[in-house]
Amino acid sequence: MEYIDNLPPMDLMRSEKMTFVQLIIPVESAHPAITYLGQLGLLQFRDLNADKSPFQRTFVNQVKRCAEMSRKLRFFKDQIQKAGMLPSLRPASQPDIELEELEIQLAEHEHELIEMNGNSDKLRQSYNELLEFKMVLQKASDFLVSSRSHTTAQETELSENVYSNDNYTDTASLLEQEMQPELSNQSGVRFISGIICKSKVLQFERMLFRATRGNMLFHQGVADEEILDPSSNEMVEKIVFVVFFSGEQARSKILKICEAFGANCYPVPEDMTKRRQITREVVSRLSELETTLDVGLRHRDKALTSIGFHLTKWMNMVRREKAVYDTLNMLNFDVTKKCLVGEGWCPIFAKIKIQEALQRATMDSNSQVGIIFHVMDTVDSPPTYFRTNCFTNAYQEIVDAYGVAKYQEVNPAVYTIVTFPFLFAVMFGDWGHGICLLLGALVLISKESKLSSQKLGSFMEMLFGGRYVLLLMSIFSIYCGLIYNEFFSVPFHIFGGSAYKCRDASCSDAQTVGLIKYRDPYPFGVDPSWRGSRSELPFLNSLKMKMSILLGVVQMNLGIILSYFNARFFNSSLDIKYQFVPQVIFLNSLFGYLSLLVVVKWCTGSQADLYHVMIYMFLSPFEALGENQLFWGQSVLQVILLLLALVAVPWMLFPKPFILKRLHTERFQGGTYGLLGTSEVDIYEEPDSARQHHHEEFNFSEVFVHQMIHSIEFVLGAVSNTASYLRLWALSLAHSELSTVFYEKVLLLAWGYDSLVIRLIGLSVFAFATTFILLMMETLSAFLHALRLHWVEFQNKFYHGDGYKFNPFSFASLADDDD
Repeated sequence: MEYIDNLPPMDLMRSEKMTFVQLIIPVESAHPAITYLGQLGLLQFRDLNADKSPFQRTFVNQVKRCAEMSRKLRFFKDQIQKAGMLPSLRPASQPDIELEELEIQLAEHEHELIEMNGNSDKLRQSYNELLEFKMVLQKASDFLVSSRSHTTAQETELSENVYSNDNYTDTASLLEQEMQPELSNQSGVRFISGIICKSKVLQFERMLFRATRGNMLFHQGVADEEILDPSSNEMVEKIVFVVFFSGEQARSKILKICEAFGANCYPVPEDMTKRRQITREVVSRLSELETTLDVGLRHRDKALTSIGFHLTKWMNMVRREKAVYDTLNMLNFDVTKKCLVGEGWCPIFAKIKIQEALQRATMDSNSQVGIIFHVMDTVDSPPTYFRTNCFTNAYQEIVDAYGVAKYQEVNPAVYTIVTFPFLFAVMFGDWGHGICLLLGALVLISKESKLSSQKLGSFMEMLFGGRYVLLLMSIFSIYCGLIYNEFFSVPFHIFGGSAYKCRDASCSDAQTVGLIKYRDPYPFGVDPSWRGSRSELPFLNSLKMKMSILLGVVQMNLGIILSYFNARFFNSSLDIKYQFVPQVIFLNSLFGYLSLLVVVKWCTGSQADLYHVMIYMFLSPFEALGENQLFWGQSVLQVILLLLALVAVPWMLFPKPFILKRLHTERFQGGTYGLLGTSEVDIYEEPDSARQHHHEEFNFSEVFVHQMIHSIEFVLGAVSNTASYLRLWALSLAHSELSTVFYEKVLLLAWGYDSLVIRLIGLSVFAFATTFILLMMETLSAFLHALRLHWVEFQNKFYHGDGYKFNPFSFASLADDDD
């Protein structure tokens, strides 16, 4: 035990030692002190004003000012993006400015931009109206001219046959009235011209027809130019229309319909001379407005370019200032209102760095009083903090997704770094597929510096974050693929010739007995001759199933051993005597014995039926094993192990609750008085612990029920968890068989034809199936199953995961977008 205690500490084995500290900061030093602590990022503040609303806190006005500046900066960013420019990613080398100066600058820039946008919008609206007016004049002139020429052609026939009728005026149709000018003026035929969006023209025409009961004539034509819509900033195609009607009532209806559909109406004189004069004036004004708009846009782009050059620096500054004032709002004033009092957690190794940062803040603020930094005692559980790097961070995130480790609890991530990619590879073993994954991982790692500075999508960000997990998964997949001897399901004689040969011409012939061994075993992995033989599937099934059991028992024993180190670290001798020891005995009496039988059978080549041995170990423990006996004394050993397993269950269940009750009675009822730090009293915090901070009443029934649930869960879990590791066999078999099907039924089948087209199609289908099914879906499936084996089967033996993360105040962790 002394040897174990003297082992050097492992970096990730336990979380960093934390200490609870108090800061007493003079008001004049508060802002620089919090700023330096934010740059350091190693102190987690406790909110001492949790009972106050955000509007009741001391620095609420400063937070509001920062939020307003953030709004203005977002406005600038939106304007720059709308203008098609990009803000400078590298902050400008501008001398540092105070927050008050920046606030004045931002207000001036915002006022200038709003004024320029308002003027630009007015000019754009005037320009659009004049452009529409010009197109309406041109199209309406074409309609009127074509109408007059059409009238001249038919005027003679109408005058001879119709106009001579005295009652014509009362019965003439609108078309006939339009074609007769004198009659049009007499009966009041008029027209309205305008322009409308192309998407609305069909509904617009239908509505006009219904409102006037068909007593109108509708002409339309596509506008020569698209018009910029100021609301959406997109070019819109429009239609010029002319509506001929009769009567004042119809006119009012048409105008209302035009207003409802957003159609703009423009007056077009009937006189050709006036139309030409108005058109010349409109074109002249359009030219002037174009010049004015271009000058305004250049001026606006120049202003936006100047803002964009400093935008990144300003946003970082405002974001940091807001974070500083939010943190200051978590501090309390002392009685004299001259100092701020803060509390929080920091790692022990960071105390010196924090003190140096506080000293710099005192010097910068020219304060006559230094900042007081001292350690405090607390009964609260400290946060959990692991120092990780780009390699270990992904594995730590896998563990934290299940639950954050309790303070100083054994960290499963240390072992997950190796066991997770290895169990994945057991299910995914194929060194051809492993090489594909390795190439993908190497591409992500080679572009690490470039991708880490970019904003990635959710899927790509997840893939990039797990690049080193993918790297180890691919390396282990290549290793397991070499053991399985599968390269896209094809075996290779990499390590020499096969140890077997066929009795007949074909090993797959149904009349043959199978393979015969004629030389030493294949040096590494599965012999390639098993491929295609009648014994292939039974042999590989037996191998992978037994291997899954062995790996499962080893990993579960590792979990139980880690629970011992947890109990020893927290000085809990009860957990060692009445939890660790019976758990080890129970698991290994049954499944450790099964693993021993598997290894012995492999080493001796025995034909014993292990199913029969394990079943009759419970049903008839005293019967002779006969031909299923693997070694001398096996029957006696089975009886001893069975008795040990039966004893281990009450050993886990009964002693601990009664001992906890006795300890509680002795501690609080004056039976004996011992040191609070002893192993029997200071049990590390569990729901059934006798340690109570407030002398709460000991509920024996609750403790006993909890222990009973824990014991039953372990006994049943030992069976179910061992069976759960058979997924390693099932997933490996499924991956191998899928790969074989795609190779034989797609690639080889297509290669049997002489046609190049069929071969290319077969190769494409094989590549598609390999990429999307085997390299994507199967990778995800094996990843999820490996995740479950770690979260449930491994971590439930020792890992509580009920802690909370160390979340220090740090500028580096601030979000890119300030809400």
